[in-house]
Amino acid sequence: MRLRIPIKQFGLAPAIALIGMLILAACAAPTGSQPAPTISVGAAQGASPAQSSPAPSNGSPAPASSNGPAIPSTPTKLTVAYSETFMGILPVWMAQDGGYFQKHGLDVDLQFIASSNAVSALLANQVQITSGGGSEAVSANSTGADLVSVATTIGIYPYVFEVRPEIRNVDDLRGKKIGVSAHGSSSDIASRVVLKRLGLDPDKDVNVVTVGSAQNRTAALLNGAIDAGLDQPPGSLIEEAAGLHQLVDVAGLNLPTPNNTTLVQRSYLNANHDVVQRYVDAITEAVAAAHKDRAKSIEVLGKWLQNTDPTAMGAAYDFYLKVGGSPPYPAVDQFNDAVETLAVDNPAVKSVDISKMIDRSLIDSAVQRGLDK
Repeated sequence: MRLRIPIKQFGLAPAIALIGMLILAACAAPTGSQPAPTISVGAAQGASPAQSSPAPSNGSPAPASSNGPAIPSTPTKLTVAYSETFMGILPVWMAQDGGYFQKHGLDVDLQFIASSNAVSALLANQVQITSGGGSEAVSANSTGADLVSVATTIGIYPYVFEVRPEIRNVDDLRGKKIGVSAHGSSSDIASRVVLKRLGLDPDKDVNVVTVGSAQNRTAALLNGAIDAGLDQPPGSLIEEAAGLHQLVDVAGLNLPTPNNTTLVQRSYLNANHDVVQRYVDAITEAVAAAHKDRAKSIEVLGKWLQNTDPTAMGAAYDFYLKVGGSPPYPAVDQFNDAVETLAVDNPAVKSVDISKMIDRSLIDSAVQRGLDK
């Protein structure tokens, strides 16, 4: 290799000195054909790999940031339950179908386990994580369980209060059947909150009927087995097409609740903190993606809700944007209604320290690494 030193530019003495340094460097360099190390501009400026690397051209998630938990070469298997099949589960479904679980080294088996049964499965170690109502966790912790909320993807009541055609006002609700999934469930808490706001006593003025699930509630409203109940698109659209109507836009009240919260046993969190962090990372990214990608979100909703009607899925997605929080932080005030309502039948609920059953640090970590963008 021939080097040309521009003497006119540097001057004779500096040029001779530069030639000497180059000769010494050449003598000190190792022999062989090893290439010189490459310095990343992003790394030199302090950017994370996720920020400096372009996203894959196939639309899949970008590689995980290296300053988060280590991604294992063999994906970690997780069994995760979700307790309702409704638009509020979109972040979990998006994480699965959008590749975010895979990106963070997780092989997730999603299982639908209705209502409070999901928490029972968590306590029995049949699943490692649940995505469902926080009221069930409060009840469980009041009896000695130690469940922790690490994320809340739906932090307000995501409902409209649908009633049969003959019910035109609040007084018409007296003596009528109000459908809820299960006693103490999120829909039960929400229904009681709404009835009290309407000036009715849930235990005296109406008949609260358990029907098992949100899907059963929709069916019961349509066939007249119940007179009123909470729902959201697409179920509410079907009901309104059949002549039912909204008495209250509950979502519009913007009342805090842990309607869809991510729960783990504290023992599992302590022993597998990096696994839970990777799960929260995936959910945080999936929430951000859901808020940005309407087409993909509607596709995912259609698949999991088994509904190919683009209008219905578009309405479900728009309703999700109305009630879904990003970043998905859990918060103490989300549990206030649950504690107040459950304490009527279970005074031990008042002894549950909600601040200790919430861990916001995992979302904090995800946000600090920009996963909510």
